Amino acid sequence: MKQIRVLIVDDSAFMRKLIKEFLSEDPRILVIDTARNGQEAVEKTLKIKPDVITMDVEMPILNGIDAARTIMKSFPVPIIMLSSTTKVGAENTILAMEAGAIDFIAKPSGAISLDLHKVKTSLIEKVIASSKANIVTKKALLPYTLENKAPKRSNRIDHREKLVLIGTSTGGPRALQQVITKLPIDLDAPVVVVQHMPAGFTRSLADRLNSLSDIFVKEAEHHERLQKGHVYIAPGGFHVRLYEKMGRLYVSLDSDAPVGGHRPAVNVLFSSACKLKNYQKVAVIMTGMGSDGTNGIVDLKEAGSTVVIAEAEESCIVYGMPKAAVLTKKVDEVVHLESIGLAIQNHL
Repeated sequence: MKQIRVLIVDDSAFMRKLIKEFLSEDPRILVIDTARNGQEAVEKTLKIKPDVITMDVEMPILNGIDAARTIMKSFPVPIIMLSSTTKVGAENTILAMEAGAIDFIAKPSGAISLDLHKVKTSLIEKVIASSKANIVTKKALLPYTLENKAPKRSNRIDHREKLVLIGTSTGGPRALQQVITKLPIDLDAPVVVVQHMPAGFTRSLADRLNSLSDIFVKEAEHHERLQKGHVYIAPGGFHVRLYEKMGRLYVSLDSDAPVGGHRPAVNVLFSSACKLKNYQKVAVIMTGMGSDGTNGIVDLKEAGSTVVIAEAEESCIVYGMPKAAVLTKKVDEVVHLESIGLAIQNHL
């Protein structure tokens, strides 16, 4: 059995020792070296060529964001960030994922987490899953164009309102950036997104996407009325469900038990949208581990008035959720990440 060769990067000797101990408990993982800062991480990566890197976000000399960016340009490798749950830590984690890191673990209690054992299982799982990730995604071969639609008339036949639903997990923050930045400010639908992420990080994700996009992006709030041309990100730790009241669309948040290990769960969002009979829906499944969203897609298709788009394998960091969706035979279109924004507009 070939072991997964890991490089651990952290400026704390205690944290390096602790992470090494945890990872070494799993026989599939071999810690081959450690580094004390981003500069050392870049040098060692080029020399020893690890399969996976765990990287602290905040470090002296060269921080985790700049180190991730440099490594992804010179020797692309799956990087998992370890970050504090402070507002700055969350913002920096989003920037590190934009720079190329594919996943992250939130340290339970700040930079030196004496209780890191709480995330040990998650850390081991993410290292193993990341080792199989598709880091060098291929460019789309065929350019996807926005179909020329006739100008909208007030007496159009289909009077139903439109709604866009997006589900994603590992690799999602970067994928969402590719999709949401391509949506126009006058999009004829609200967009609701479930990105698997713990509490404390989704607001930073929403703020970052909002700063890069024409369309307005925010974290969803309990009983908020949804508006066209707005993107709503499910807050970490909460399920999002949609409901209609007096002909208007609202979102509710709850902390019911995780579904399939996730809260928020894509299945919960999709299944709640089945009850919206007056809406034509576009459901999108993008990069991520596992199969969350699959049951929801089946429910949506049975309820009718739904177009399902799955991200193509060649652009997925992890082809888990889209693959599970495709296997249902309910997917209408398989689209490269670069073209998902245009595909959504075409179906509206």
